[in-house]
Amino acid sequence: MLSDRPYMRADSYRSSPSVLVWLLGVIIGVFVIQNVFTIWFGSNLPLLWGGLSSTGIREGKVWTLFTYALLHGGIGHLLINCLGVFFIGRELQNALSPVRFLQLVLVGAIGASLCWLGVNFQRPGNVIGASGLVMALLAVFACLYPRRPITMLLFFVIPITIQPIWLVTILGGIDLLGFLFYELPSNRSLYDVAHSAHLGGLASGWLFFQFVLNRDQGNSRALIEPPAWLRRKPAKSPVAYHVNLGSPAGPAPAGRQVDRDNLRAEVDRILDKINLKGFASLTAEEKKVLDEARHHLNHR
Repeated sequence: MLSDRPYMRADSYRSSPSVLVWLLGVIIGVFVIQNVFTIWFGSNLPLLWGGLSSTGIREGKVWTLFTYALLHGGIGHLLINCLGVFFIGRELQNALSPVRFLQLVLVGAIGASLCWLGVNFQRPGNVIGASGLVMALLAVFACLYPRRPITMLLFFVIPITIQPIWLVTILGGIDLLGFLFYELPSNRSLYDVAHSAHLGGLASGWLFFQFVLNRDQGNSRALIEPPAWLRRKPAKSPVAYHVNLGSPAGPAPAGRQVDRDNLRAEVDRILDKINLKGFASLTAEEKKVLDEARHHLNHR
C-alpha cells in the first residue's frame, strides 16, 4: 500500500486555493451566462461561439478547442463535472505547482477535444462539458496515487471504496466499449456521451504525467523500450555499492567500497516503482536493498 505522500520527491507544492476556486468559478459563471442568453433572450449564442464542432473549427473558431469545456447542457451535467474537478483538483493542487495544474487543465481539455474531432470531423454535431478535463485530472491522480483507497458515493447514495487505478480501468473500459459500439460506427453515443473525448482526456493526462511531471523529477526512462534481446547490456561499473543482503543490520565487509551515488540511484528507482505499482510489486531482493540502504544512510 502506498503512503499518501505525492509522487514528487521534492516538498509538496501547495498551490493557492484560488487556482481551483477560479476554475470552478469560471465554469459556474459561464453556465449562468449561458442560461441568461437561453432563458431571457432565447439565444444560443454561447453554444454557437463556445461549443466544439467540426463546422466551427473549419470556420476558424479554434478557441472552442478549450471553451467547450466551460459549457454544460444542464444543472446535472454541471454538478457532476464540478464535483469531479473539485474533489480531484483539491488533491492535485497539493502535489503540483499552480502553473503545472493550469497546464494540466489546458492539456486535458484540448487533448479531449482533439480526440473527439479526430473521430467526428466529417460528422455533424457538437460537444460541450468538462468531462474530458475531469478524466485527465483523474488519470494524473491515478498515476500519482495508484493504490490509495478513495471513497465515493455511487449514484450519490451508495458509498464505495476503490483504488484510483481500478477506477480509471473501469471508467476507461466503459468509455472504450461505448466508443467502439456506439460512437464510432453510428455517430451516436449511448446517452449522448462523448466517449472519444473521455478517452482523449485519459490519454492526455497520462501523457502529461509521463512527459512533463516525470521529467520535472529527472526521470528520463524511455516510455517505449525495445525488446530485451535488442537492448545492449549496460557495462559493469568498476565500483559498485554493497547491500550486504545476508545481514541487513551489519556493515559492509572489509575491502568492499560503498558507492553512495549508486546506492541512492537504486533506492530512487525502487521508490519510483513503489509509487507506480505499489509496495507489493517489490521483489524480496529489492526489499532487502531498502533495509540495507536505510541502515547505511542512517549510520554513515
